[in-house]
Amino acid sequence: MRLKTTLAAAGLIAGLAGSAHAGEYVSIVQETAVNAPAETVWKKVGGYCDIGAWLKTTCEITQGTDREVGALRKIAGRIEEVLVAKTPLSYTYADIDPKILYHGTVEVRPVDARTSKVVYTLFYDQASIPAEQREANKARRTQMFAGVLQTIKAQAETP
Repeated sequence: MRLKTTLAAAGLIAGLAGSAHAGEYVSIVQETAVNAPAETVWKKVGGYCDIGAWLKTTCEITQGTDREVGALRKIAGRIEEVLVAKTPLSYTYADIDPKILYHGTVEVRPVDARTSKVVYTLFYDQASIPAEQREANKARRTQMFAGVLQTIKAQAETP
């Protein structure tokens, strides 16, 4: 199973790397302060399927192991993402449908011994989005992930 997951992730990366697509890339970076130490925050919000609670929907690991590179998750029964990188206080995922080539990173950064901040970065290719819809699309994503950050903050600060 692990080999199959690794091969699927490698195939995705190879397919994307071999693409001759000149994208129109957008980055949305948002952060929020949290009144809790970084390690404590990560223990509460670092699960790969924690996003289900943040978006108030379902999430399931469909392949691989939670918090491990190569894990596949399905959000709301329709969005499939693969965990492509991780550190002790972050992970990065990618949509397995390369239409907009989106990637996201959830990261907790220590500020001091008692506080931290959560940084959520979303990166995507807007080339397939009609030009007249791009600003509204970015605004929708920005608003959605601002809400996600507030949910993460509340979850992380709950004793």
